[in-house]
Amino acid sequence: MLIESRLVDGVRQLVVGGDWVAAASAELAVAVAGCEVSGERVCLDGSGLGALDLTGAWFLRRLEGRFAAAGIACDWRAARPAALTFTYTLFEADGSAPPLPLAPRATANGPLGLVGRWTVSRGGDAHDALEFLGRIYYVLGGAFLRPSRLRGNSVIRHVYETGLQAVPIVALIAFLISVIVAYIGAQELRQFGGDIFVVDLVTVSVLRELGVLLTAIIVAGRSGSAFAAEIGVMRLNEEVDALRAIGLNIVEVLVVPRVLGLIIALPLLTVLADAMGLAGGAVLSWLLLDIPFNQFLSRMQDAMAPTTFWAGLLKAPVFAFVIAMVGTFRGIQVRDSSRELGRLTTVAVVESIFLVLFVDAVFAIVYWEFDF
Repeated sequence: MLIESRLVDGVRQLVVGGDWVAAASAELAVAVAGCEVSGERVCLDGSGLGALDLTGAWFLRRLEGRFAAAGIACDWRAARPAALTFTYTLFEADGSAPPLPLAPRATANGPLGLVGRWTVSRGGDAHDALEFLGRIYYVLGGAFLRPSRLRGNSVIRHVYETGLQAVPIVALIAFLISVIVAYIGAQELRQFGGDIFVVDLVTVSVLRELGVLLTAIIVAGRSGSAFAAEIGVMRLNEEVDALRAIGLNIVEVLVVPRVLGLIIALPLLTVLADAMGLAGGAVLSWLLLDIPFNQFLSRMQDAMAPTTFWAGLLKAPVFAFVIAMVGTFRGIQVRDSSRELGRLTTVAVVESIFLVLFVDAVFAIVYWEFDF
């Protein structure tokens, strides 16, 4: 029994026994809440106490607080436990009254509890992300009145870092992927005498999907992670706090230039990826199918609808905004340790790629509905 009630010479005596420690918080909460509060005087006897830590002391203080709130005199048969006295003296310097411990909230274990905790966590992330998005829009809206808030030099630097420096890897991967697509298409279409349709396959797939999608995935892994790491290191070095201390808007200084830089750079990289992808298909068609370049170009023009090129290019600014927002958002969330920096940088890349694919699926549905 954690609390045993006795009536001795007309005075209610509560014998406190057992271990009052953090591991027994649930039992302590039940015992304190179920203790009868009545009479004019109560005597507490701690002779049966075993282990007592600060958590147990807080519950003893809560027990005393219940009697005090009911106007019942409460004293101890022997000396008050030192840990309980400490809880009262801890805040005496500033006169504050620490809150009484509350009963611990029940937590569900098992699969249902995991799902619940995951849902609550994701809900909090969604709320923070929407708030972050609103702050970006607020700064962009203010830039219409004061264009200098866009920080042109910083935007140009990020266009260079995310766009120009990514040209080699984007061009190489777009070329190789289109070669692979053309080779697989040629292997299948050759069986039906449809070699020329390899040109249609490469043209439509590269311009509508592969060019912009591959570019966005490369940029997500390259620039999205860089955004998260750069801002995360600034958080660890307290540079972000220093910027706030001198009155600068963190979103205006660190986030918006990266967002605008990537929105400018990604469409340009997409155009480059489209060109290199078509070049790769042309080279493969010439080497494997004996289709000359002039015939490839002629067939490519026939295969392109008026919206083929724009269907892919319109996705690029949206992908860029998603990648930049996720990278900067996760970077600002970094706290306390380099381990957290690495974890959130990884999260930024994974979430960016997932959201790019999700947005691409939404575009596919919209294009289908509007026959675009």
